[in-house]
Amino acid sequence: MRGLIIKSTGSWYQVHAADGVNYDCRIKGKFRIQGIQTTNPIAVGDEVEFELEPNSDKGIIDKLYERKNYIIRKSINLSKQAQIIAANMDQAFLVVTLASPRTSLGFIDRFLATAEAYCIPAVLIFNKLDLFHEEGLAVLADYAAIYENIGYPCYAVSALKGTSLPLVKELLKDKTTLFSGHSGVGKSSLINALLPWMEIKTGDVSEATDKGQHTTTFAEMHTLPFGGYLIDTPGIRELGIFDIRPEELGHYFREIRDLMNECRFNNCRHVNEPGCAVMKAVENDDIALSRYESYLSIYHGNETRA
Repeated sequence: MRGLIIKSTGSWYQVHAADGVNYDCRIKGKFRIQGIQTTNPIAVGDEVEFELEPNSDKGIIDKLYERKNYIIRKSINLSKQAQIIAANMDQAFLVVTLASPRTSLGFIDRFLATAEAYCIPAVLIFNKLDLFHEEGLAVLADYAAIYENIGYPCYAVSALKGTSLPLVKELLKDKTTLFSGHSGVGKSSLINALLPWMEIKTGDVSEATDKGQHTTTFAEMHTLPFGGYLIDTPGIRELGIFDIRPEELGHYFREIRDLMNECRFNNCRHVNEPGCAVMKAVENDDIALSRYESYLSIYHGNETRA
């Protein structure tokens, strides 16, 4: 039978089959020896073939269909392996905050570069708007402008007050959408505000560390009554770039990609070369300094923690 992976709990996967039934399945052993360098060879959003075990309502997954895209990050403890966060999505929403806990611009840029590398349209959702006073709103507008100027849609919302939620809800219609972000940014609260019948568990931010507590334990796909799917994922503490070579990194920063053909040298790294159009644009404030610093950080292999 053919089905869609709607939940991953490590060794078991929940598959929504064509007959409308959800089956708990495990993967066939061969998946582990096919050279798939990920901690999870199958992810939420994957389409698979499975067969039921004899005299059982449990299944064995024996085929993975080709993915149209996926989003991936380097494993925290296994530098040569990676974790696929989700597959086969139409768009990815990164929920961020400039309040508690603050999402770093470096983290945002790493997520956007990864989405760009795998051809996934990305949207930034600035949550916790209710915590901002006039000065904070001005800072938020400056941050949003960095990304709007290079073509990323940005929405300032409040899960608590319901601000701008109808706009976000409209974006979800008939799309498969990944929701991601740091722990504590209010991702689960936002999903509950958008889709109150889901009743996703929420948690508090630790006063000691200013980090959120994980409330979504496993990735899970939810069917939307107005069309489409929402993929809820556990909060990400750190996002390591995986399988992007330094020499191709500039292609995944939109503003760098637009200028790279104007550099003096065809193999310009945009680091310290003479006649670099990218570095000139940074000097002229045509490229945001924060974005260029993120590019250099990734290029030199630095890791960013939340």
